Amino acid sequence: MSSNAIFIHHSDSSRYKFNDDHPFDPIRQTLTIDLLKEAGALTDAELMPPSIHCTDELLQLVHRPDYVHAVKTLNDDADPRSRSVTAEQYGLMTEDTPFFPGMHEAASAIVSGSVSAAEAVMSGQALHAFHLAGGLHHAFPDKASGFCVYNDAAIAIQYIRERYQARVLYIDTDVHHGDGVQWVFYAEPDICTYSIHETGKYLFPGTGFAHEKGADSGYGTCFNMPLEPFTEDESWLESFNVTLRKVIKTFKPDVIISQHGCDAHAFDPLSHIHCSMNIYKEIPAIIHELAHTYANGKWIAIGGGGYDIWRVVPRAWAMIWLEMTDHPLAGEIRGSEAPALPASWITRWTSLSSVPLPRRWLDETEDIPPAPRREQISQSNRITQAIVIQDL
Repeated sequence: MSSNAIFIHHSDSSRYKFNDDHPFDPIRQTLTIDLLKEAGALTDAELMPPSIHCTDELLQLVHRPDYVHAVKTLNDDADPRSRSVTAEQYGLMTEDTPFFPGMHEAASAIVSGSVSAAEAVMSGQALHAFHLAGGLHHAFPDKASGFCVYNDAAIAIQYIRERYQARVLYIDTDVHHGDGVQWVFYAEPDICTYSIHETGKYLFPGTGFAHEKGADSGYGTCFNMPLEPFTEDESWLESFNVTLRKVIKTFKPDVIISQHGCDAHAFDPLSHIHCSMNIYKEIPAIIHELAHTYANGKWIAIGGGGYDIWRVVPRAWAMIWLEMTDHPLAGEIRGSEAPALPASWITRWTSLSSVPLPRRWLDETEDIPPAPRREQISQSNRITQAIVIQDL
């Protein structure tokens, strides 16, 4: 492991599981960690537990006290009648985000990991930190939403602001708009939120349009790059590079927090973007470069969505750590021919996977057929790019 990077993992984060049929499955963490181990890029000794315990005070940096109390109440064996009323009031009785036993402890473990990653970087313990269980970006101060109970990303950002008074750039590459984080900091001039996602015209949460730019003193520190359905690699990366580079040059952050939802892949069952693993080898490389150019290298990476848990998530998340640690394998993957995945990893998980596992770090050309209307989609995205950066 590079001495410049730290990998934070709390075993209790694997308890964040709504039910057996829910698409948000914490086995994603196990698959990713195991892939890195089999690739020789991570050892058990390098898995660091969080250094910060999650308290009510920490949660209430973002969440209302009554909401935290409600999550705790639903966590216990209270009267079912009162539980149902509380759950409905606080967004915890939906198909997407139903309450479950141990919810408070599991969600708190995720907050602990993300805040600990932030503290490690801001205190100088490490230049980079990765917490793959984090990225629950849809939770609001007073309610759960979109698989998210506590908004660990927003809490980590607010922790940095209060403890270190640093300017924070939050980059969200999840296919769903990072609405919870955006609205928490919509009027905050020293926190810039940037989200690239499928347009809310067709996808949850229905927000994240280019005209959402912040409010009051925070106007001009909120940026959204909504993409057309069936956007492919080239247009996705063009949109990301054109808009993000302009935003970061203008904002000049002290630290970057990046959310790495990997559900913009063509295989993902919950969205309509048509990308391949090519964007997931480039995203961490671009952010890594920008962190060193604009933020003295300070970079905190967290996970997020991603619902093709076998073919996409382990490879995409593993490539973040490979890039973060300057592992030689990162360069090989970005080369002319991507190397094969470890045979031992494929063998271990084949019998459990519901789909044939990939054999290489990147997709084969024939895996993803071209989307229709490519040029029309790309041109529409270029028009949006211009709108996003027109005032910069």
